[in-house]
Amino acid sequence: MTIAPATTVGPVSLTVSSLDRALSFYGGVLGLSATRHPGGTAVLSGGASTPVVSLTEVASAQPQPRRTTGLYHLAMLVPSRPALARALARLVEARYPLHGASDHLVSEALYLADPDGNGIEIYADRPRDRWPRRDQTVQMASDPLDLEGLLAELSGPGAGAGPPMDPATSIGHVHLRVSDLKQSEAFYHGVLGFDVSQRDYPGALFVAAGGYHHHIGMNTWGGAGAPPPPSESVGLRWFAINVPDGPELKAVLARVRMANIDVRQTDAGWFLRDPSHNGIVLVSGGVMGIAKAASTVSVDTDRAAP
Repeated sequence: MTIAPATTVGPVSLTVSSLDRALSFYGGVLGLSATRHPGGTAVLSGGASTPVVSLTEVASAQPQPRRTTGLYHLAMLVPSRPALARALARLVEARYPLHGASDHLVSEALYLADPDGNGIEIYADRPRDRWPRRDQTVQMASDPLDLEGLLAELSGPGAGAGPPMDPATSIGHVHLRVSDLKQSEAFYHGVLGFDVSQRDYPGALFVAAGGYHHHIGMNTWGGAGAPPPPSESVGLRWFAINVPDGPELKAVLARVRMANIDVRQTDAGWFLRDPSHNGIVLVSGGVMGIAKAASTVSVDTDRAAP
């Protein structure tokens, strides 16, 4: 069975060591709008109704060890090339370091990390009819991005600080560190029903719904067989997979149970873990389902438990 074409991912829930410091970055540098919640949490969005990131402070949290599973990066999708240029202008104005910038043929992307080292991609898609394909498979590359050409999308001399992050910003995809690609493919493709969209990158696999270039990326670049991070680490708590309606959610849950994977209902949605211990919340109902997941933290209480 294939997961519904309208399936999306996000928001992404992260552990941070200082909520104030994280909000200075996500709000002050990136320009996201923040809503604080009790218990040291906050939900950030581009200003519209779709949450992007949920943050939970754990003051004792330590940096995540490199050779562990977890988040490689979360990817914020902006709706246009000018919106990406405005995001770059904010980073330039704040003198915030980029880790990279790539032209992926299907998209243009900026790479950086938050103050806790959580990887972030900010990207804009090219129109789907311009995505290169071979044998019905979307082709991607990692060519250098023309940053000057990108900033030329902005009017006037110099970029200056851009306005707040575009209201239509959402999570376009999530890229995970996993311990085993075959196990990950069996779970994300064989059980959840995502299509395999890309195998050309050594040590990586990409899956998607509805013909997208990828909703979930997975890699073993940190080492095959990597263990989960310690429970007191910063990093990924869970990410949401949002299916379009209740019947589709039922179908996915039936496949999960048939595969003897533990899943439990929470206030946010249906919580489970992939074979590499990465947390997932299954939700339905579009923006309302996403918002509910983002503002709920009860699913995080057993972060380190299988």
